[in-house]
Amino acid sequence: MLNYIWFGMMVIGVVVGVFTGNIEAVTQAAIDMAKVSVEIAIGLIGIMALWLGVMKIAEESGLIRIIARALRPIMVRLFPDVPADHPAMGSIVLNMSANMLGLGNAATPLGLKAMEELQELNPEKGTATNAMVMFLAINTSSVQFILPATVVALMGGVSSQIFIPTILATTCSTIAAGRSVARESRPTNSALPT
Repeated sequence: MLNYIWFGMMVIGVVVGVFTGNIEAVTQAAIDMAKVSVEIAIGLIGIMALWLGVMKIAEESGLIRIIARALRPIMVRLFPDVPADHPAMGSIVLNMSANMLGLGNAATPLGLKAMEELQELNPEKGTATNAMVMFLAINTSSVQFILPATVVALMGGVSSQIFIPTILATTCSTIAAGRSVARESRPTNSALPT
């Protein structure tokens, strides 16, 4: 479906460019954005390679197991369908840690790895499990303890003024997302009195 949307947007852009006499601008914008997309992709390759390497070292050294064990009481409540000693727990913890530290793009490979490991536990491969939905909700709302470097750069000197509101807002959004997913995924039992 997304392919059709992108294709439709490109066709509309070309048609509007032809009818308004700006087809050269459309062509130039397409070339410029192709260059930008390559620059972004190359930048992300470096970040992803670094963090996947760090994750592999942490996994081989046992650091992921230590962190996951320390956070087990929280993680078991958040992800009751995932075995406490499964590698997905470690990947989820690292992803959440990267998000909390404001590492943004660095959290992406860790999140992809966590979803891949959660998919291994999925009995219905075409449908997301409760654990996948919970992880996605928490990952999307992501509590931020350290502001991302881009925000600090854009805000300049006033970035310190939004530090506490950012923590409060992201904490509230994470709690709301987690509670919403937990409420929706709670099993129903018709034998219980209502």
